[in-house]
Amino acid sequence: MAYITLNKNNFFNNLDIIKTQIKSIDKIALVLKDNAYGHGLSQIANLAKEYGIKKAVVRTYEEALHVESFFEYVLILADLPHKANEKFRYTINDINNIDNFPKGTKVELKVDTSMNRNGISTCRLQEAFEKIKKAQLSFEAVFTHHRSADELTSEWFVQNEIFKTVKNEAQTLALEFGFVKLRFHSANSASLFRHQNFDEDMARIGIAAYGCMELPNALHVEDSLKNLKPVLSVYANKISSRELKKGKCIGYGATFSADEDLSISNYDFGYADGFMRVNSNNYTTPNGEQLLGRISMDNSSFVSKKDKILIFNDAREIAKTSKTISYEVLTSLKQNLKRVYV
Repeated sequence: MAYITLNKNNFFNNLDIIKTQIKSIDKIALVLKDNAYGHGLSQIANLAKEYGIKKAVVRTYEEALHVESFFEYVLILADLPHKANEKFRYTINDINNIDNFPKGTKVELKVDTSMNRNGISTCRLQEAFEKIKKAQLSFEAVFTHHRSADELTSEWFVQNEIFKTVKNEAQTLALEFGFVKLRFHSANSASLFRHQNFDEDMARIGIAAYGCMELPNALHVEDSLKNLKPVLSVYANKISSRELKKGKCIGYGATFSADEDLSISNYDFGYADGFMRVNSNNYTTPNGEQLLGRISMDNSSFVSKKDKILIFNDAREIAKTSKTISYEVLTSLKQNLKRVYV
């Protein structure tokens, strides 16, 4: 079966770069949601613990349970809590959900600073504090999320200014309502590398840790990014080989017809494994093997007779052919694919 390799040295290299930018390993909160961006939840959690990362960010309670033993702090972005947990912090995404949180639950309040997705409105900050106090929750932090940190617009600056105002108001409200000193965070990978002097309590780092972040050159952060290295590679194993004669077709719909005699093989990686069908008839591997015909559910055919081929080792490159982003390429990889360290 096709399999995935995870390059430990590359992962640690990326964390070294992030640590330098953030100025403290303790401020790194590694984003592990959606199977660690396709890399494997347990595998990446294990490497992160070995490196010394103590904070993680996940989407669901189930993911949090899976990595609980690896970290001291786990922020859950989407689920409502069933009961309080010493390590888990739950996100308040909607002011109307506060009453559903069990007493004593550790919470972090998300504030919408113009993404218009999750988080409370800035004008309802005091109301949120009142409700959190009444619900007797353990209130620890206020955070937001950038919508355009990876684009050359003014929106990153605008959101930073909005969040600065939110922080000032939240600090005043924390004193008024008797909460302990709150933490604040807003930076994702792209935002972190745009900061000249990062000074928040932590940064939520995803794609940069996995070595597939892209930012416009005009942002002048390319020196920081050029040494980030992709962690994940995908390999496929040969199922069968044959000679495809000139004029013969291959695969569903007979969409490829050979202009010459070709030596081809079929490999065990298809769209059910995460090989996007849009790449059909339009992809060449890093080592030059041409993809022929349509990608099938469990198979794909290449001009090759190798027992094993590298499908890709940089999600950014195959994303160009797929007309998508590296995030989608990575998270499309199925969990049942074997993941091994190299």
